[in-house]
Amino acid sequence: MQTRAFGKSGQMVSSIGFGMWPIGGTLKKGDYGVTDFDEAILSIQLALDEGITLFDTAPAYGNGLAEEILGNALQGRREKAFITTKCGIYYDFDKEIWIRDSSREAIVRSAEQSLKRLRTDVIDLLLIHWPDSDTAPESAMAGLEDLQKSGKVRFIGVSNFNIQQLDTYENFGILNAQQVGYNIFDRRIESEMIPRCRESGMGVMAYGSLCHGLLTGTWKEDIKFNAEDWRSQGDVFGLKLFTSENLPDNVRVANKLQDFAASIGLTLPQLALAWVLSNKDVSVALVGMASLQEVRENVVAASKTLSSADLHQISDIMKSAKGTVATHEYDFNNPQRK
Repeated sequence: MQTRAFGKSGQMVSSIGFGMWPIGGTLKKGDYGVTDFDEAILSIQLALDEGITLFDTAPAYGNGLAEEILGNALQGRREKAFITTKCGIYYDFDKEIWIRDSSREAIVRSAEQSLKRLRTDVIDLLLIHWPDSDTAPESAMAGLEDLQKSGKVRFIGVSNFNIQQLDTYENFGILNAQQVGYNIFDRRIESEMIPRCRESGMGVMAYGSLCHGLLTGTWKEDIKFNAEDWRSQGDVFGLKLFTSENLPDNVRVANKLQDFAASIGLTLPQLALAWVLSNKDVSVALVGMASLQEVRENVVAASKTLSSADLHQISDIMKSAKGTVATHEYDFNNPQRK
């Protein structure tokens, strides 16, 4: 497994990270994640055997379920893993809405609960899951730094923040990481976000490497989402990739990418991950996994280097994609999911 530097922190992590969202789910509208907990644990342990060291979870993934499963799976092998978890958001079951609270007290309380579920003494990286416009940045950063000073958290960062929010938060401390969406269909971070993170020495954690399912190679042109599925809205964090007008075209593009992947000995998910990793500013490409088969398939991508000709071919295929240019700035204070 290839390893990469995590920004300027000096920490090395596996180039592919194990995303825990599919295992825990969100508990929103019946999404309860996996039901085969034994395979989930075996998948995490296989990932360790294959050289994956970074595991990305959150209290929001199944109301702590993903953290509990990860904690159980890592018993006796904790020192081999770099655990990333999050804070600042929870689900209100009575109101059926997500609540954000990045106050100093809430961050410390959330981390303490995560430590218990993860069955560990330290969180390697703690991220604020989503921006909280109702909390002063200095309060949020104070909470993160309190945990660092106490030795309960090694590194701190954010997820889904825009550049202005990064600028504001860095007035009150050092951020080690930014987790943000990036894939073949969504390249928006290349022009400004990646250079901004590079300037500050933040590690870039790319999530959505398989474009929320589009790059799995399993979709048909006539795919229909359940009304409760966030993808049914058509909007993918500000990109109109899944609208009724654009989705059939984009599935056809994904099929062409799949044919190209096969021509160079890869599956479509492997091609998608290798493409993300072709950007050397990316510290880790996150991919959701919940089965042994997914682990075995995904780890192959870490050893594959796409040539300039390969990347050019992918760019040519992507010329037919629809909705890849944002029609509006994504409102990070009103997310669909993640």
